[in-house]
Amino acid sequence: MSKSLKRVRQALRDAGLPDTTFEAGEARTAEQAAGACGCALDQIVKSIIFAGQDSGAVRLFLTAGGNRVSAEKASELAGEALTRADGQLVRATTGFAIGGVSPVGHLTPSPIWMDPRLTAFATVWAAAGTPRHVFSIAPQALITLTSATLADFIE
Repeated sequence: MSKSLKRVRQALRDAGLPDTTFEAGEARTAEQAAGACGCALDQIVKSIIFAGQDSGAVRLFLTAGGNRVSAEKASELAGEALTRADGQLVRATTGFAIGGVSPVGHLTPSPIWMDPRLTAFATVWAAAGTPRHVFSIAPQALITLTSATLADFIE
């Protein structure tokens, strides 16, 4: 079992949540994950990492699978101009490779905002630290677990 998957499973257990991780098959994209989980595209939680242009500080935006993050709206929330983080910064900060970035179990905590669209569902699915593993969770539990702030940041 990968160290990344172990960190996600431990984060769920530490929060008193059931370990709902499973190998879904190829799930690098939201479309692949939705197909593997048998759910609607918007039930997939995409973890999008941005970095401050001046500070370099990392910010995480959790959005529904069919939505795209507006860099302008995200920058307003963060209080500085943001750019998409490159793979090296994502790995160094979160401990996950792009395509498997989980919303939980990061090496370095960062501010997190969540797309309100995700709250329309009883269950959502997120990457579990690898491009092949996911976990299911109630949106409210995800908000609590990540201390995410609901906000409008989509295009």
